[in-house]
Amino acid sequence: MLIFPDHFSPVSLMKSSQPVPQEVVQQVAEYFSILSEPMRLRILNLLRDGEKCVQELVEATQTSQANVSKHLKLMLQAGILTRRSEGTSAYYKVQDELIFELCNMVCDRLASRIEQQALHFRAFSLTTKL
Repeated sequence: MLIFPDHFSPVSLMKSSQPVPQEVVQQVAEYFSILSEPMRLRILNLLRDGEKCVQELVEATQTSQANVSKHLKLMLQAGILTRRSEGTSAYYKVQDELIFELCNMVCDRLASRIEQQALHFRAFSLTTKL
């Protein structure tokens, strides 16, 4: 989980030109690294609709329980997920809903770039004769 000193908030970090302490930069980088793994993004997408048990996630991702559990543990430690036990089953849900906003912003930006590239290709194909 990210822990910021009192005088550093995530918003002030992005708006300030002052040097940021190395430990803060490290924690921010670690948080973003959680999203750098495709399997974690797949799991987050599955949890978008609400809580799921590990077995449901294993079946939906078609991977091993060990693999799913490894990714769940990292997201739990980062404060993105919460966990509860019921009998022998573990259930996970997204605690930090901001993660979906962040993913939506990135997807919107990527879609915009792809649309711009498509326009350039269309313009090129209309102006050139091969």
